[in-house]
Amino acid sequence: MMSKNGAPKRIVITGANRGLGLDFVRQWLERDEEICALARDPGASESLQALCKSYPEALMTIPCDVADDASVREACARIERRWDTVDLLLNNAGVYGTGRGTPISGLDFDEIRSVFEVNALGAIRMVREVEALLRRAGNARIVNMTSLMGSIEDNGSGGVWAYRMSKAALNMATRNMAHDFASASIPCIVLHPGWVRTDMGGPAAPLGVSEAVASMIETIESVGMEHTGTLLDRNGEAVPW
Repeated sequence: MMSKNGAPKRIVITGANRGLGLDFVRQWLERDEEICALARDPGASESLQALCKSYPEALMTIPCDVADDASVREACARIERRWDTVDLLLNNAGVYGTGRGTPISGLDFDEIRSVFEVNALGAIRMVREVEALLRRAGNARIVNMTSLMGSIEDNGSGGVWAYRMSKAALNMATRNMAHDFASASIPCIVLHPGWVRTDMGGPAAPLGVSEAVASMIETIESVGMEHTGTLLDRNGEAVPW
């Protein structure tokens, strides 16, 4: 995956300290891309720091809390001091909130708001702050990590209020982004990774992290304007809204 001028892609990844985000960093570095890895405390991730030592020229890490306006502004200002373009923004940071069994009478509205701040508004903050870098790239892409649990059509069991609603909001935000960036030919998609063995997915999930990420990279690299505003699974197949 090369940029328009044939140079390595410049990729920004949020939530890059563990799980899917960390493996995206690893696999793209192995493909000779340049990565900016964002996390609330990137220094606390031994795996991410090991990658920094292995790829000192290609990987930079920046602290960023996507739920905080000032933190996102500062992180993106640091990116702009290093790079004049961004070819791909992958909004991967996410939190789950309270589990499946909480009834409506037990909902914690403060928790729901905090989940929305990360899962939905976090992606919007990032896009807003790196918009100029994306537009200058020439063939940039925006990818927001969602979940089938954000699909209204697929919701057959209820529960998990904060996570479901926040991902549904992210899906709608991505469709709006697709309209906003259409004139610049920047495709914007939401991507469902499948049920993966991460801290969030749990040990019973059928998919390994590396397998899921490898599939998603192939899908991301194939995304064009014909896909903008769509919800895709890791293999590039349409998922019901």
